[in-house]
Amino acid sequence: MRTLISTAFISLDGVVEGPGGEPGYRNAGWTFKDVEFVPEAFEIKEREQQESTAVLLGRASYQAFSPVWPDMAEFARYRTLPKYVVSTTLTDDELVPNWGETRILRSLDEVAALKRTEGGPIIVHGSAALNHGLSDAGLIDRYHLLVYPLLLGAGKRLFSTTDKDAQKLKLVEHEVYSNGVQKQVFDVVH
Repeated sequence: MRTLISTAFISLDGVVEGPGGEPGYRNAGWTFKDVEFVPEAFEIKEREQQESTAVLLGRASYQAFSPVWPDMAEFARYRTLPKYVVSTTLTDDELVPNWGETRILRSLDEVAALKRTEGGPIIVHGSAALNHGLSDAGLIDRYHLLVYPLLLGAGKRLFSTTDKDAQKLKLVEHEVYSNGVQKQVFDVVH
């Protein structure tokens, strides 16, 4: 069984929308403009690229990242990894040709089947709506969170608001950086 890791830049009040400046969100770019950059806080991002064996994205995040990430030196390793996009509407002809192998999954059942294949960790970037579905279906195994000391109010949240039984998490790694960002790595207790 492969490990499914959700990774996110997240505000203290749970917002994950527009951390890199994606258009359409009033606080877009909050990871860069509101908190001092501290390189050591991003060590986990490099580690994720080295340890991941596949990338899983929702449609909206795929459409935001795919025009930019393939040409970015910071994400070079992701070019070589298989990508999976969970979408009921995206078509093969909408996939970018310069980002390596990409397959569309049409349901969370297909994500569950992917987890049952041989291989290493699968990393989920962004994808708020997908994260809600994955969490509700019990498919997330670990969270890699960089928690920013900001309250953003409105915006897409990482965690589902579905009324469900409590889900226990085990803190397995943490660090606080000089800019107030906290790295929190949690395993989901199944």
